Amino acid sequence: MSVATEETTQPCPQCGAEIRSDRRFTTWCAACDWNVDPARPQEHHGRLERTQRALARRHGEKLLAEVTAGGTLQARRDAPAVLAQAIALAVHGVTLVLAAAGVWFVVRGWGGVRMVPGLFLLLLAWALRPRTNRLPDDAPVLRRAAAPELFALLDEVARVAGTRNVDAIVVGAELNAGVTTYGVRGRRLLTLGLPLWEILTPQQRIALLGHELGHYGNGDTRHGLVVGTAFRSLTTWRYYFAPIADPTLIQMVVNLAYFVPRLLVQSVLLLLDQLTLRATQRAEYLADRVAARAASTEATVGLMDRLLVGDSAATTLRREAAQAGLGGPRRAGRDEDRTDGLWERLAAHMASIPEYEYERQRRAGALRGHSVDATHPPTHLRRACLLTGEAVPAAVVTDGERELRIAAELADVRGRVARQILRDGFDG
Repeated sequence: MSVATEETTQPCPQCGAEIRSDRRFTTWCAACDWNVDPARPQEHHGRLERTQRALARRHGEKLLAEVTAGGTLQARRDAPAVLAQAIALAVHGVTLVLAAAGVWFVVRGWGGVRMVPGLFLLLLAWALRPRTNRLPDDAPVLRRAAAPELFALLDEVARVAGTRNVDAIVVGAELNAGVTTYGVRGRRLLTLGLPLWEILTPQQRIALLGHELGHYGNGDTRHGLVVGTAFRSLTTWRYYFAPIADPTLIQMVVNLAYFVPRLLVQSVLLLLDQLTLRATQRAEYLADRVAARAASTEATVGLMDRLLVGDSAATTLRREAAQAGLGGPRRAGRDEDRTDGLWERLAAHMASIPEYEYERQRRAGALRGHSVDATHPPTHLRRACLLTGEAVPAAVVTDGERELRIAAELADVRGRVARQILRDGFDG
């Protein structure tokens, strides 16, 4: 399946150089950067996330400078990491104190009105308890028996990463991927966004798996059990102390009473974020190194480029969902037929993106500090870090037959996720 391109040429209005462009994408000049980033994306983030992104860029630049100067990215337990662990334990200690006080009030006031504050404290401690992740109920979950070839590929990547494999894979409709743990035993979980998987080449997929598995052994304290659950507890506190919108007179008093504890919780969150951000930045760079060892530097850099044009993939999926929704229920049969070719149409669109659009996105990303989220270093810095030093060959390779077997294992979830996107729209 191919996509018709709409290439044109014109002189640059700023320097006069010839510009080759595709009407589907922004027209810009590679010679003088005219119109390279005509409309920076609007900031829809809150103050906290804007601060996180600015600090992520600053830490990312410092780490890249260290590597360029011959330094190492080796994960280490430094003073900020130790302090973050101490603060996290203190947060959990508050929850434990609430639970103990609740038990004391209940026992002392058994059968009387003094049980009420005890029950309240116990409910509060229960709400703030350290929570482990759970497997989702609304997304397909793959285990080794259902996808032996995909898990075998993950086994090879895990050996390169020096870690063990995941226990389950959740396949979602997001243009993203990630790893975490679930359950009290800390089982490992890979969340694989099918839209991202489908726009990657086979080696870029290995790079993606290498990056994610690399997170399990690179000193990222933010996602550890102690600190990670403390973040979730503090976020719950912040929710409870959030100001009431359009308050009545009594609610204004409540908002005023909540101001100091809300400020305290927000301050602890910011402090914990600051203490773990540098380790998180280092963890991303280290995960990129693992990806390069597994799939090659070339494939990992290609993965970065795909992330830069992710908005184009998202726009394509939104357009597909909008077209599927036209005509209402009478088009239900035809919309069902559209699911079979959704991923092929997406792949064809991505294959048709010209190289000069990738270059524009690289330059625009460097200007605006494009990153996957508020905790990742800017993508152009990650790319530059990978290109520092000699290129690394692939330790894990795949072939057409293996790709077909993996595709067969994912056939059911490919159809399920495609139907979900066409029915509900795409917002990943």
